[in-house]
Amino acid sequence: MRVAIGSDHAGYELKSHLIDFLTEQGYEITDLGTDSTESVDYPEFCAAVARAVDAGEAEWGIVLGGSGQGEQLAANKIRGTRAALCNDLYTARMARQHNDANVLSMGGRIVGTGLAEEIVMVFATTEFEGGRHQRRVDQLMAIEASNHI
Repeated sequence: MRVAIGSDHAGYELKSHLIDFLTEQGYEITDLGTDSTESVDYPEFCAAVARAVDAGEAEWGIVLGGSGQGEQLAANKIRGTRAALCNDLYTARMARQHNDANVLSMGGRIVGTGLAEEIVMVFATTEFEGGRHQRRVDQLMAIEASNHI
């Protein structure tokens, strides 16, 4: 399975750890930057991850920053993206089960490496339930479509 990943400087160390972890788990990783802890602006890296998912170059993505908030917002600007901020296991499971999230956002200054590994695996292995949740995802996507010319 292909996963796109990107971060700003605050998420760089967690990104590096997760690349190693996911590679060991058998995932194919596309690293879309940044490449150091030198200060950078996150929007371009997060948008690149979302674009890779939207284009089918990755099945899902991960964006990382200090809190994960801005990174989630940036990824969600790309059409078709349902990025979810998940700094715990419950929100990771619900993001997939109920919202069919395709990009995971986490805060490198909030989540330690062990918990981050667990969150990633919950996100990766939880199936979308569909049913009434599909109706709601369809409504979200209709709102998105209505705001694009």
